Amino acid sequence: MPTRELRLTNRRGLHARAATKLVQCCHPFQARVSVRHGDREADAANIMSLLMLAAPCGTPLTIVTEGEEAESAMEAVVALFEARFHEDE
Repeated sequence: MPTRELRLTNRRGLHARAATKLVQCCHPFQARVSVRHGDREADAANIMSLLMLAAPCGTPLTIVTEGEEAESAMEAVVALFEARFHEDE
């Protein structure tokens, strides 16, 4: 079960558009992706649960993937975070 800590570096943090991009990023994979912020956990397939994390810019999030394509899903999530959710282009 791959686990990584990633920091939100896009200006607005995990707002509606970024949460939507994360859901879309994870959707093609046969994997469950969880996002943890402190003692809260969200399913990356659920936009509302991601928004409930209330994670602003600079927040470290723990990403956990499990399932058949867990490694590929993690790579895609890492790439999305590194691209700052394609918001600063």
